[in-house]
Amino acid sequence: MPRPSHLPPARIPASPHRRDRHGRGMRGPLLPPNLPAWRTRAERFDAMVIAAADDLARRHPEITQMQFAVEEVPPSDPAPWEHGVVLGRGFAAEPRAGLPARIVLYRRPITSRAGDDAELVELVRRVVVEQVALMLGRRPEEIDPDL
Repeated sequence: MPRPSHLPPARIPASPHRRDRHGRGMRGPLLPPNLPAWRTRAERFDAMVIAAADDLARRHPEITQMQFAVEEVPPSDPAPWEHGVVLGRGFAAEPRAGLPARIVLYRRPITSRAGDDAELVELVRRVVVEQVALMLGRRPEEIDPDL
């Protein structure tokens, strides 16, 4: 049906993707990507785990078959042989279920033991190496001689 001539032309509302409700445009990011605080502590920790695993995988290709995960804290029911707070755990592969070997690092216990970022990087690497060594049935010095 045509619009009567005595009414003003219909306004097409602005796309919600271009303007906010005050007409000033969309907000930019709170922190630009070039600032250090752009990523959260958890994201930086995940990146440390990935970097440690990738570095080890260059020397030991069998590590590429393992999955790495990060959880905040270990479960409240430790295994009988685990004393104190656990920093990481390895889970054997379950071929029948289609699950590869998995290594889980616990972020909060690890970060609470590190004094600064350099110590945190070293501790993450140490825990990754220890768990990989346990999964492969080797000593940590065989996996990473620099340890």
